Amino acid sequence: MLDIKQIRENPKELDSSLAKRNHPSISDKIISADNKNRAIIVKLQALQEERNSKSKLIGIYTSEGKKDEAEKLKSEVASLKNEMQELESSQKESQENLNSILSALPNNPSNDVPVGDESFNKEIKIEGAKKDFSFTPKEHDELGENLGMMDFEKSAKISGARFVVQSGKIAKLERAIANFMLDLHTTEFGYREMNVPILVKDQSVYGVGQLPKFKDDLFKTTDDYWLIPTAEVPLSNMTRETIVDILDLPMRYVSHTPCFRSEAGAAGKDTRGIMRQHQFYKVELVSLTSEDQSKEEHERMLSCAEEVLKRLDLHYRVVILSSEDMGFAAQKTYDIEVWLPGQNAFREISSCSNCGDFQARRMNARYKEDKEIKFLHTLNGSGLAVGRTLISVLENYQNEDGSIQVPDTLIPYMGGIDKISN
Repeated sequence: MLDIKQIRENPKELDSSLAKRNHPSISDKIISADNKNRAIIVKLQALQEERNSKSKLIGIYTSEGKKDEAEKLKSEVASLKNEMQELESSQKESQENLNSILSALPNNPSNDVPVGDESFNKEIKIEGAKKDFSFTPKEHDELGENLGMMDFEKSAKISGARFVVQSGKIAKLERAIANFMLDLHTTEFGYREMNVPILVKDQSVYGVGQLPKFKDDLFKTTDDYWLIPTAEVPLSNMTRETIVDILDLPMRYVSHTPCFRSEAGAAGKDTRGIMRQHQFYKVELVSLTSEDQSKEEHERMLSCAEEVLKRLDLHYRVVILSSEDMGFAAQKTYDIEVWLPGQNAFREISSCSNCGDFQARRMNARYKEDKEIKFLHTLNGSGLAVGRTLISVLENYQNEDGSIQVPDTLIPYMGGIDKISN
């Protein structure tokens, strides 16, 4: 959530920033709602002071034997109490209206983010080399089905579209990929492994900015839990409604969880294979930092995610997302796109975002520096999406006969298996 104090001080700056996201001007509406709310608060405070003053006088008049004056004041205090109750109800309503407006606003883009739609995404680096094939490489779903280890027909009977049943060595390979990622991030990069709930409450999803705007992209249970779209939700909420000491920062967490997305806005996109599913697995990185640490931490998180692809010897590039292509809560996002020879295209495998204090304001997550209390900065990134990493391994390490060479890095995690074949 954006800082209402900053909006009051420079409302036109808000409109200018939101324009970068192709969002209409809204500062006048916010200022009007804020002024109404503050006016009610001021009136409430004045009535409270009047009530306190008259309540004291009642005691004085009673002790002095001024019964009539005391009774008159009691009547006035009772009237003030009724008026205050009505105002408190109005103030609650006006505060909720203001919060509703603010909670629907996306984060302000950083100044170094390209302005425009996705065509303005900026490539900043490219790493590794495309693998040479003496044959036309196949896509992952064809490879998996030919090996008899990916079954889309059975999953469709069980659950419908955008699911898969994986078996045998491909199922083992996906598990090996996740274990490799967890070991890398915990032993070399200092992330703390967390086993977190995948069912969360409204306030947890609200805290990271998924609610109320993106409720249609989520799955909800009949007893009002939400299935997490990413482990970012529980990990970022670790410090909700708390104050941590700056000496404990940065906090770095990693978690491997199933993730669930309805893909409501993705009708017709990536309907083949496992690129875009309702249920998938991801190794998620989350950092909680001070204001001064977050930019450096963002670069560090990106390098940690990149290292996974380097160890797997996969060709990839890094792009800065444009202002209109970034996620709702992000102020700056790096996307890592891996090369898929079967698709002959780069595809996203990780997004690393710095959200500044945007999420922390929604979660009331703070830290103490000397005597000053500030909002935390939150960062999140895929380290990596496990299913998409599986796709990239299958397509980049395929042989002409349809078998899959296991990357050297993963052989120990595969129990020594170096090739997947029929």
